[in-house]
Amino acid sequence: MKIFDVYTQTPIEPVRGSGCYLWDSENNKYLDMYGGHAVISVGHAHPDYVKAISDQAGIIGFYSNAVLNSLQNELAELLGQVSGYKDYQLFLCNSGAEANENAMKTASFVTGKKRVIAFEGAFHGRTSGAVSVTDNPKIISPFNTGHQVTFVHLNDSAAVEKELSAGDCAAVIIEGIQGVAGICLPSDEFLMKLRELTVKYGAMLIIDEVQSGYGRTGKFFAHQHTAVNPDLITIAKGMGNGFPIGGVLISPAIKPVKGMLGSTFGGSHLACTAAKAVLEIIVKEDLMRNASETGGYLINKLTEIKNGAGKGKIKEIRGRGLMIGIEMEPEYAAVRDRLLFEKKIFTGYAKSSIIRLLPPLPLQKSQGDHFLNSFESLF
Repeated sequence: MKIFDVYTQTPIEPVRGSGCYLWDSENNKYLDMYGGHAVISVGHAHPDYVKAISDQAGIIGFYSNAVLNSLQNELAELLGQVSGYKDYQLFLCNSGAEANENAMKTASFVTGKKRVIAFEGAFHGRTSGAVSVTDNPKIISPFNTGHQVTFVHLNDSAAVEKELSAGDCAAVIIEGIQGVAGICLPSDEFLMKLRELTVKYGAMLIIDEVQSGYGRTGKFFAHQHTAVNPDLITIAKGMGNGFPIGGVLISPAIKPVKGMLGSTFGGSHLACTAAKAVLEIIVKEDLMRNASETGGYLINKLTEIKNGAGKGKIKEIRGRGLMIGIEMEPEYAAVRDRLLFEKKIFTGYAKSSIIRLLPPLPLQKSQGDHFLNSFESLF
């Protein structure tokens, strides 16, 4: 049997990690400025994280949601404290796509409506509902096209109101910061207007914090740079630091019904242990502050490079905290590959010429300087 060949892969195999570094199968050392799509939140092989999972694996790893699991309650309580959403409810699943599926399903249950408003450039996952609100026709099969979805321009509140006024919308779903689109930020004013409009027209506001959450922007969630409180918040990626886990934070105004949502593996003993360890490390090491300070430093220095050595080569710098997009002029798109193969630095990409930086949250300024110096030297 062979692996189903659906991924375009770089010919490098990471076999070991520590903090913000990776080593490949040939023992080359790399600085990780991407964290495997923002998944590595507290660093590779963090000793506290490793110990927590190892200890739990020796006790019990899994049993179904048909029985009690106090680790779920402990995780929910800790997540509420760290995120500031103490009065919300938590549904646990296994991925960001599942989280978004369950959020939209919940919104449809509550409102009795079908249609969802999403935004151009959005990416919410690859399951049936999640991919239908993802703005990429190449990954949407005919099977996925039965959902009622309307895409509008990001930051266009008039277009959103026009669609909501029809009265048939269950929800508006928006990323805290659009990641796959190239680190595109909804304005604070736009998010606040979305909250106002969804309340006015009886729709749910879903904020997808799968990539932009868990301290990455300097706040626990990207939308917390505003005063907006959505009906549903979806989480995954950095939640488990590599262990598969996702979740939905659900407003206390939404009442659960037995059987309304469900998951076989969601909220397993191992998954909850991994997620608790991540939150404890974020608090213990003050990683949100670090993300804000180190991210702000990187954005300022990248802006200096844009206006200096990168003038005419770098189009725009966007981001918050350690979620940064560097949009290159098309003829300089190869800089990302040169960073990897010449400078041994992992970064991500978006579209054809946008470099994405999503490093582990403990990234130090000295490590950021190594990236900046390496990046600038390529011009």
